[in-house]
Amino acid sequence: MKKILLCCSAGMSTSMLVKKMEQAAKEQGIECKIDALSVSSFAGAAKDYDVCLLGPQVRFQLEEMKKVTDEIGINIAAIPPQTYGMMKGDEVLKQALSLIK
Repeated sequence: MKKILLCCSAGMSTSMLVKKMEQAAKEQGIECKIDALSVSSFAGAAKDYDVCLLGPQVRFQLEEMKKVTDEIGINIAAIPPQTYGMMKGDEVLKQALSLIK
């Protein structure tokens, strides 16, 4: 099972995207766990996931957060603003899966 973490300011807007991603995963027969958390919860939670994606509103924190993911051996990336804004769950799922080591 793939474990995907999405981070944003408070975890709220990203939770809508999680639902779209879960729907896309189900349609594609992909078993995964997808959670949305605030950036403040990131450091303690990241070790439990295979990949982390950031909402556009927190992408400025990518380099700092990358230090944590490098230590635990997972990839992190920012979700493109247009993909996020249009809630394209299938594209974000594809991005996440492509980053899993």
